[in-house]
Amino acid sequence: MTKTRLEAFSDGVIAIIITIMVIEIKAPHSATWEALKELWPSLLSYVVSFTMLGIYWGNHHHLIHTIKEVRGGIMWANLHLLFWLSLIPFATHWMGENHFETNTVAIYAALLDVCGIAYYILLMIIKKCNPGNDVMLQVLQKQSKKGMTSCILYTAAIPLAFFNTLISGILIILVGIMWLIPDRNIERAIPES
Repeated sequence: MTKTRLEAFSDGVIAIIITIMVIEIKAPHSATWEALKELWPSLLSYVVSFTMLGIYWGNHHHLIHTIKEVRGGIMWANLHLLFWLSLIPFATHWMGENHFETNTVAIYAALLDVCGIAYYILLMIIKKCNPGNDVMLQVLQKQSKKGMTSCILYTAAIPLAFFNTLISGILIILVGIMWLIPDRNIERAIPES
């Protein structure tokens, strides 16, 4: 398998995940502003999840360009990441439908934590497949630190959801802000193919 095929498959899966999320938002039966206002939890959870998936998509694109060759470990680690990302529509819908109740926010934070761990595993396997490329290993080391910080914040957001869902949500959004712009060091280290 080529890295182009791996990237195309991943892009397709992420596009389907986003499509499923938006389909879960049901239009109100009334044409009033009040009816639309009742959808704010679903719309907010969709915006947060869409942003998170967009961040994964952008960083995944850059990460795949670090690969010289696709090996079985990379394929399985990539599928592992896509599996967890595919559960985001469920958690998003559940959280929005239940107006950010404690359990829904805790499960959402736990799912994002597992997604972060899966991304980190993919990162480690890609690092292992790039021996001798000192520039690339340095760039991936920076992403590793960011990944560890993300997992720590997500892990903290899980129990915090039982005390204050707003604080938990702020931690989730902080991770999103931290990753919002893809790492330009990867772009500089590897020319686009």
